[in-house]
Amino acid sequence: MTNKNLPKPLGKNGFKYREQYGVIVICADEKQQESIFNDLKKQGHKCKVVTV
Repeated sequence: MTNKNLPKPLGKNGFKYREQYGVIVICADEKQQESIFNDLKKQGHKCKVVTV
C-alpha cells in the first residue's frame, strides 16, 4: 500500500478535524431567527439552526 492509499491519521484528540468558519447571530425570538435564516439561505449561504 502506498502512502496515498493510507487513511489520514486522527488528530491528537482522536478525531479528524476540518477547520470551518462561522458567524453566530443572536436573535430576539424564534420569528426573527426564522426570518434571518431564510434570508441567508436565499443569499446562498449554508446555514444551521440552533437553539441554546
